[in-house]
Amino acid sequence: MNTIDTIFEKLADLWEKLLELFSVHLFSLGTTSITFSLIFYLLTSVLVLIFISRKLRNVLVTRILNKYGLEFGTSKSIGTIFYYFLIVIGFFIIIQATGIDLTGLSLIAGALGVGIGFGLQNVTNNFISGIIILFERPIKEGDRIEVGNISGNVVKISARSTTVLTNDNISIIVPNSEFINSKVINWSHNDRNVRFQFPVGVAYKEDPKLVRKLLIDVASENHGVLKKPHPEVLFEEFGDSSLNFKLSIWTTDYTDKPNILKSQLYFAIFKKFRENNIEIPFPQRDLNLRSGFEQPVPQSKEED
Repeated sequence: MNTIDTIFEKLADLWEKLLELFSVHLFSLGTTSITFSLIFYLLTSVLVLIFISRKLRNVLVTRILNKYGLEFGTSKSIGTIFYYFLIVIGFFIIIQATGIDLTGLSLIAGALGVGIGFGLQNVTNNFISGIIILFERPIKEGDRIEVGNISGNVVKISARSTTVLTNDNISIIVPNSEFINSKVINWSHNDRNVRFQFPVGVAYKEDPKLVRKLLIDVASENHGVLKKPHPEVLFEEFGDSSLNFKLSIWTTDYTDKPNILKSQLYFAIFKKFRENNIEIPFPQRDLNLRSGFEQPVPQSKEED
């Protein structure tokens, strides 16, 4: 019993020391005394706020918005806005609950303003650009986009940057300001139906009507080509060495993989042309030699 009493006494002493440590005055913020216990309470409250906000965002996106048939990217944008709204409101509630005198933050706000003016312009620009993207939605998660020399799918839009996943499975972090200040190509802004056009050339001796029929057959047999809108073949021009056509198709499955679809169609076109004896020409040039190549006239030898 004596040993147990001693342990309890030591634990009680340790607890009292911890309470004293947590009650130590660090500094004042206005009329509020800042202590370790207050800082611990703030940190814990903020972590709980972030955890609850994320859970509520996931519930909103997966269980509520999905029931209304909204696109995935649109639901994610609404969920992100809702998440930041909860964070801001919750943070002010936590500050008010602790009784911190916010008037004491004026100096900190002033210093922060100077810091933004000198060194945080890009961070602020990207943050505001992120808010614009979430509200205007020029891009959304799941879109196929091109910005600068970057091409890929948008997988995440955060406050400062956007993550783009390329076809090589490489994640590229793009500052949000790039989507506001630069020209952006969004292949799936309205929907994921995209038209691609592939050039095809045949020899002059071939029948254009037959070529058109074979190209339509190839497109119709490919599972990645949409039946509506229908595939079309345009007679482009009389080229130097070939009759040039353009196969125009629509696809949804290959919006982010156009080269794979192009390869499939070209393989099928080559096979179809070979089966029907359609010649695919190669560049040809006629060379006319007119001067400089005359045969020398033999001269007779004079007899001695």
